[in-house]
Amino acid sequence: MRFDIKNKLIAASLAGIVSMGAGIGTSYGYAAHGGAKSSHSYAAADRESIAQIALLQSLAQGYFGGTVTARQLRTLGDTGIGTFEGLNGEMIVLDGKIYQALGDGSVIVAPDKTIIPYATVTFFDKDIAVKLDNITDKAALEKALNAAVQEHGANSFYMVKFPAEFSSILFRSEYGSQEPYPTLVEALKGKQTEFTEKNIKGTLVGLYCPSYMGELNSVGWHFHFISEDKKKGGHILELSLKNATAYLDQTDRFNMILHDDKKFHELNLAKDMKDDIRSAEQDTKGKLQGEN
Repeated sequence: MRFDIKNKLIAASLAGIVSMGAGIGTSYGYAAHGGAKSSHSYAAADRESIAQIALLQSLAQGYFGGTVTARQLRTLGDTGIGTFEGLNGEMIVLDGKIYQALGDGSVIVAPDKTIIPYATVTFFDKDIAVKLDNITDKAALEKALNAAVQEHGANSFYMVKFPAEFSSILFRSEYGSQEPYPTLVEALKGKQTEFTEKNIKGTLVGLYCPSYMGELNSVGWHFHFISEDKKKGGHILELSLKNATAYLDQTDRFNMILHDDKKFHELNLAKDMKDDIRSAEQDTKGKLQGEN
């Protein structure tokens, strides 16, 4: 099916753009658990495509498993964000490496066989540069980036990446859950951990999704962080910085890869999960990201 939204074309084809994830970047598919072959196959995305594994809707309902591995994800992009099997930490994809920020705030490189329930990646190109000065909070950063989005096209997708010394940064991660998995909101209760750092150097990686994406992904901006020494990281709740140059990769193609297992196909993806998704965007004090 095709969606023509304000002259921006998003094509979704079961034979192509919306694909089953078991065979990414291979001549044949295989299920991640047990090694059974699948008939699905999918060629690696080009540089002008955003690739998304599954839906925010499926993650919100507690689908924390999957049939896509970290090795396969790397064939789809070198920059991005996401999470891991069991909701075991936050993902930062940077320079072709997939980093896993664990519940204690530490960071490891995700092993190739790690299962990826949900992620969004692209091959990053510096299409747009945005000068940042006196960014006092996350809302100020979003305002600066949104000015560029409005100028270049609010119905496109944007990946943002930039190194900086952050005057302060509040980020979170979470400890993993075990099967049977709870919903996203329930999984975060008691397992979400927050960390504050001052005057720390690192890289922000983030994603902008247009308003029509709804429960397919988070609308607007979503930021993750990894420290320069690759030892700390997570999902950004708040930040401040004096100056930096942010680089945006503007993309007009969206490629969704669906998991190919029974549990995924049993999900009711028409279920309204907006309240759960909103709750998951809050810190442990119930405050939305960017709120004072």
